[in-house]
Amino acid sequence: MTNSIALGLGLTLAAALALTAWYAPDALIHLGREFTALVAWVAFWR
Repeated sequence: MTNSIALGLGLTLAAALALTAWYAPDALIHLGREFTALVAWVAFWR
């Protein structure tokens, strides 16, 4: 992955999270819970 691709993906992700926070703040709670479940699942397979 090149630096420009990583920067583009990072900016896209940041914009998506910002839009989610603006239009549906309750969705961030759900995303946070799903992210912690994903981290626990990945830690299991480590």
